[in-house]
Amino acid sequence: MCPTKVTMRKLVILVTTAVALAGLTSAAHWDHAVDLDENYRLLWSINNQDITFEVQARTLGYVGLGFSTDGSIYGADIVIGWVDNGQVHFQDRHFKMNSNGEPHVDPSQDYVLLLGYENATHTVLRFRRKLDTCDTNQDVPITNDTIRIIYMYHNRDPKNGAQAIGTLPDPNEAFKDSVPIFLTQRVNQVPIELDSRTRTLELRNKDVEIPMGDDNLRWCKMFKLDQFVRKHHMIRYEPVIESRSNLPFMKHIILYECQGSTPELEIMSREFGRSCMKAEKELLTCNSIVAAWSRGSEGFTFPLEAGYPLDSYQARFYMMETHYMGFQSNSIDMRPRMDNSGLRMYYTTTLRKHDAGVLSVGIQPNWRHIIPPGQEKVVSEGHCIEECTQRAFPRPGINIFAVMMQTSHMGKQVRLRQIRYREEMPPIAHDLNVDANYQEFRRLHNPVKALPGDRLIAECSYDSTSRKTIALGGYTSRDETCLVLSLYYPRQKELTSCHSIPSLPTVLHAVGINELAPGANPIRIASPPEIAGMTLEERLLSYDWRVNFNAFQYVIRKGAFKPLCWSARNTPIPGTDNMDAYAPNLTRIWRPTPTCGVASSPGVGSGANSVSRFVTERETNVPSWTLLEEDDSNNVIEGAARSKSIRSSTQAGVAQSGTATLVSRVALFVIFINTVRLGQAAALL
Repeated sequence: MCPTKVTMRKLVILVTTAVALAGLTSAAHWDHAVDLDENYRLLWSINNQDITFEVQARTLGYVGLGFSTDGSIYGADIVIGWVDNGQVHFQDRHFKMNSNGEPHVDPSQDYVLLLGYENATHTVLRFRRKLDTCDTNQDVPITNDTIRIIYMYHNRDPKNGAQAIGTLPDPNEAFKDSVPIFLTQRVNQVPIELDSRTRTLELRNKDVEIPMGDDNLRWCKMFKLDQFVRKHHMIRYEPVIESRSNLPFMKHIILYECQGSTPELEIMSREFGRSCMKAEKELLTCNSIVAAWSRGSEGFTFPLEAGYPLDSYQARFYMMETHYMGFQSNSIDMRPRMDNSGLRMYYTTTLRKHDAGVLSVGIQPNWRHIIPPGQEKVVSEGHCIEECTQRAFPRPGINIFAVMMQTSHMGKQVRLRQIRYREEMPPIAHDLNVDANYQEFRRLHNPVKALPGDRLIAECSYDSTSRKTIALGGYTSRDETCLVLSLYYPRQKELTSCHSIPSLPTVLHAVGINELAPGANPIRIASPPEIAGMTLEERLLSYDWRVNFNAFQYVIRKGAFKPLCWSARNTPIPGTDNMDAYAPNLTRIWRPTPTCGVASSPGVGSGANSVSRFVTERETNVPSWTLLEEDDSNNVIEGAARSKSIRSSTQAGVAQSGTATLVSRVALFVIFINTVRLGQAAALL
């Protein structure tokens, strides 16, 4: 005989309550947290196709969090929320393309409010949305691409639950900034446990004066690391920001490993630092990126099976480049603003199974990398050819676990392609919305195996519509680049830079030149007759790119190129230095699958996007029970905020997250006891 309906109803209520509480508490464990400025903290976690956010803003007015593809408000997706007299107001809005700065309320409300309250100092909102809401008119999908976070806060609330245009107080004043960020392809930052074998090393600037006005400063400081007389493994790095008030004026910090031990490096290591414009010679020696932080980054943690080797016998000098933006000083306080920020490195004598290495794939920075002006899409490709990987990679291959994509001003899209036996595999990584000012290693959900004989291609797309003259490849900030830096294991020393550059005959043919005049200085054209006597520079500047662009692209992509495969000793791999190579003749081409509405399980396939562009990154080595616990270290709410909290109607009656965890466990225990009792009762009856 079955249990009574009343008993079953109680059981259902208990199950429903426990599930709801478990859902709330799981969202309270934050995988990521960033300070967008000194008054605004953003926390988030991803679970399958849902992403949950919490905004903690130092204001008692309204706050906003939005997403934009280009950093502007036009066409951006945003939520606005505030707490007024104990009532939480929360609205899914969007900016129209011709917006005057105030967002309109969406017809489709695709964000779910989970929690809202304020205390004496802060307003807090917790909410959830789908990574892709499929609301193509008003919502911006959250993918593996770089996205721009836009954020707002104001010291006043709108009146009541106002939705009409003109009722949001000073939206232009409330808008603070846009920050590029990866929301999906990031490492869950599990805290490093310090022990007797794990230590920290801080590499910091010394009293750098942040520029004022519209000036920018790239500051280079050299470090000489003599203490690593035997090999250690770096297992994590993170930023050390001296003052949160300096954060808005810092764009990035990049640490380079330098090759050799030259007098110039020794001299620079004894200085406090210098402008990178005065260290270009040293930068050529220090060309392997070890660590990179951008505003919005949390640092990087290496996988458990690999660590970056620190060994004074292999590399002694490291250069740290910090990019500062100018700040606007008021007339009252004209004192210079100083900064002593840098990077903190965690390293250990307990060596991991593998040394991690960095492999650079792309186009050699050189004038032959030409970006024609006035074009919506210019495609450049840098090849790491089969002969180079065949000679350098170990027989089992290498495992690529993170990438950093680099372009300069005009870069819009980057793909790291993989070819095996003339068949194109899913891209190892791609970003359809790159930001040249945002450089950070992104962790692949699963390491991707690259075998000896594979071809790797860094493919970059540029938008040059704003230019009237060509751009050339090179090393300076004025030049263009197309590089993908891959973190991998096990480290091999045969191949560190695997680049290519169009051959000189290919470039000449692409711009209609048959022959150059021998011995001419400057270089002049010999044929065809109609342009004979013209210098090469004059031809490049006067060429009709609008008419000839398609032909130029075809010749550059299909013509011969020079492979440049270099070892850590800056020497070419034997047998590859005098080769001509060509684009592969593929028998199968990879095509992306539709994304909206496609359900996928994280971890399916080898690439970053084998089934879906949306990837959940959770550390598999983290115990599952930790996902149900509140992490208060990410909370900046001051005072007894939780005790004075005001809950939204969707979570009315739910206690604080820490209490909810205990309640959910008690509820699950009660369910278990009741289930046993019901089973016993059924047996007796």
